[in-house]
Amino acid sequence: MNPFPARPGTDSLGAARAAALPAGELAAGDPAAGDPAAAPAMPAAPAAPAVRRPWRRTAVWPLENVRPGTVTLIIPTFNEAGNIPELLRRLSESIPAGLDCSVLFVDDSKDDTPQVIAREAPHCPFPVSVLHREVPEGGLGGAVVAGMKAAGTDWIVVMDADLQHPPSLVPELVAAGEHSGAELVVASRYIRGGSRAGLAGGYRIAVSRASTWLAKGIFPRRLRGLSDPMSGFFAIRRSIVTAETLRPLGYKILMELAVRCRPGTVTEVPFVFQDRFAGESKSTAREGIRFLRHLVELRTASATARMAVFGLIGLTGFLPNLLALYLLTAGGLHYLPAVVIANQCGVAWNFVLTELLLFRHRRTHRHWADRAGRFAVLANADLVLRVPLIALLVERLGVAVLPATALALLTTFVLRFAATEVLVYLPRSGRRAGRGGAAASRAEADAQAGAETGAGAAAAVRAASVPAPPAV
Repeated sequence: MNPFPARPGTDSLGAARAAALPAGELAAGDPAAGDPAAAPAMPAAPAAPAVRRPWRRTAVWPLENVRPGTVTLIIPTFNEAGNIPELLRRLSESIPAGLDCSVLFVDDSKDDTPQVIAREAPHCPFPVSVLHREVPEGGLGGAVVAGMKAAGTDWIVVMDADLQHPPSLVPELVAAGEHSGAELVVASRYIRGGSRAGLAGGYRIAVSRASTWLAKGIFPRRLRGLSDPMSGFFAIRRSIVTAETLRPLGYKILMELAVRCRPGTVTEVPFVFQDRFAGESKSTAREGIRFLRHLVELRTASATARMAVFGLIGLTGFLPNLLALYLLTAGGLHYLPAVVIANQCGVAWNFVLTELLLFRHRRTHRHWADRAGRFAVLANADLVLRVPLIALLVERLGVAVLPATALALLTTFVLRFAATEVLVYLPRSGRRAGRGGAAASRAEADAQAGAETGAGAAAAVRAASVPAPPAV
């Protein structure tokens, strides 16, 4: 029995069957061997040497009269060595010969995943390359963005390496985009014909659904038309990807793309989420926390949204402020110095939350002590400015005390937010450029050193593209 059945309308033999037979042997009825019932027997040819034959593509392009665009299949990997041979085998069967496709693994592994890819790549009928990252910045989402920056094709398809995303769906995603003109095609578990069967246990199912509802609730317009914004299996046109604006955190890269790149038209294709083929799931509580932080960062991408969150953080500062005031006065401290000290507790609380939730990507250009000092000065200047401003409104302009206080609070809040963003967290262009140039020089030097030494298979495969094998 052929273990690699072809799709309807294709040659049921193909290279998969040939590879399953002993070297040099052809099955009865194979066009290369001839039909014994229709042709006289011929002298047997000498047995061919035992060689491993590369897979040939037996799938067909899903749409007739539609010329598919070029495709880069990006597969982020972290310790997925056990899945690579089976993944490449299924891709070799699923990607049709008419689809100009290359595979790019972006690898953050600590095991021998790069070596396994290097071993299996020459047997694939499409180019396979590896980009190994020594520093896995941004997690899985960062790996996808690194691959997108390297891709120059019409389409980019993103999928996981654990075979929970069926490789047979890759050409159908691109075909759906070509047919509909969509800029983003998502493989969804939550439309008719789809299933989340591969999610292990009720806990993961509940987390997946809750994450989907939360994301769609926070971004009702940006995620409209997406039933599965948590999906990691999708195709997107390279022309709409602005990789420089992407700031992924964790593994929910589709949500990042949908919110920041704003694709105009979106379509979905149902798929059944499969069981993991080998290895362990990378979904952990830590990834859940990173997802929540990612939601906050996406929601605060605009200045107006950042100001709103800045105000909410300020409101939470009342809790540590009042708690510290209670403890200090209960301990016998005079209320005036207690008020001053308690206010600093609230300032420290606000600083920590501001660092974590609002300006995580703007913390590298100044030392944390410098940022903390500037933040504290601005927070206390708020108090110093507020009192004379209230007096001005009441005494000179005749405003009642309560409206004057509210107006002063609003004015000083806006000024403090603007000053915090500019004086504490706005990168200094000259220094940033200098650091960026130095970092680029170091990266270039590291790459050159790795190329010269050739130390290890991982270094050799890191940026090497493996050409497709010759036709057989």
